Amino acid sequence: MDVGIPESTAIGMLVIVIAIVIGIFIAAFLIGSIPFGYLVGRLFFHTDIRKQGSGNIGAMNALRALGMRGAAVVLLLDALKGFVPTLWALHVFNGFLDTPGLPPSGQIIAALVATGTVLGHCYSPWLRFRGGKGVATSFGAIFALCWPAGLVAAGGWMAGAAITRYSSVGSMLGSVLAPLALWIFTGSLPETAYGIFAAVLILFKHRENIARLRAGAESPIRLSKPSS
Repeated sequence: MDVGIPESTAIGMLVIVIAIVIGIFIAAFLIGSIPFGYLVGRLFFHTDIRKQGSGNIGAMNALRALGMRGAAVVLLLDALKGFVPTLWALHVFNGFLDTPGLPPSGQIIAALVATGTVLGHCYSPWLRFRGGKGVATSFGAIFALCWPAGLVAAGGWMAGAAITRYSSVGSMLGSVLAPLALWIFTGSLPETAYGIFAAVLILFKHRENIARLRAGAESPIRLSKPSS
């Protein structure tokens, strides 16, 4: 539709919008890539969490390597790096250049930010593109998108972990339930698409856990780190 804007101006505006979106995604990736599990272990416990237990930098391996206090800090920080950027994007870009026929731009950008934070956590450039499994960061982002869906995801983790005593089962169950909850509570295509992407990524990152579960060799949850 002709709205009286010169073509060159329209193209320039489009380039600026695309650049903003790309910049936001990269920033979200870098925030997500902060390896809190490694940093907390090194700075406060003088332990390289990557050389303990499963070698993962997430909260469950922190529980094994650092104990409950260290694991609680890692869990909180990993969840916040998904929650804070996603909530920021959802509110700041609410109504930003909304286009008829498309989902609200705030939902689209928030879903992209959530994706960036989880990818950053799983493939941190500071750890040679290795990282965690994305569960806490993803759940944090889901709480930002829709807190009832976040409760469903967290409830799925607690149910799966309580019934089986395996954190990996809870993580996968909560992640699979999340996109269903996002769709039921929000009806948002971008947010549901994020939930599906995160669930597939988390299942992929748990492929070794799945193999150990099938072999009966998966480690159950222990609430204290092993004595040395």
